[in-house]
Amino acid sequence: MCLHKQAAALLGLLCCGGIIAAGASAGEAPVELHFADPALEWGPCPEFMPAGCAIAVLHGDPARENADIFFKVPAGVMVPRHSHTSAERMVLVSGELRVTYDGHDAVVMTPGSYAYGPPQLPHDAFCSGPQACVLAIAFEQPVDAFLQEAGER
Repeated sequence: MCLHKQAAALLGLLCCGGIIAAGASAGEAPVELHFADPALEWGPCPEFMPAGCAIAVLHGDPARENADIFFKVPAGVMVPRHSHTSAERMVLVSGELRVTYDGHDAVVMTPGSYAYGPPQLPHDAFCSGPQACVLAIAFEQPVDAFLQEAGER
């Protein structure tokens, strides 16, 4: 097949897929938010999280599946070892965050970094830069966090 015919076939598939996908969520409005927007409503983190920790709901209901949040911690703060029922899909939007999942090497996230956290896998984090760390997180299951006792790294 010629390159232009392959491109046309791919474009046709993408367009048809977009029409189907758009119809499935046509009742929802698109969302665009910035972590520094003063209109964002920041709420408290679970009690075991450090002082200054805050969460803003971006999309969905945190008590239901498929919610997105901003998670913010001040610079120089350690996020204690914890786990989630859900997998997490994360993008760091501000700061520098060192994340360590049990049994894995630490990674340092910088703005624009993506990370995936498997469900139930304990981890901790340290906001190591001079700025507060803000992480955009997409949860598959309801948003939760459970403090974990010290364990194997």
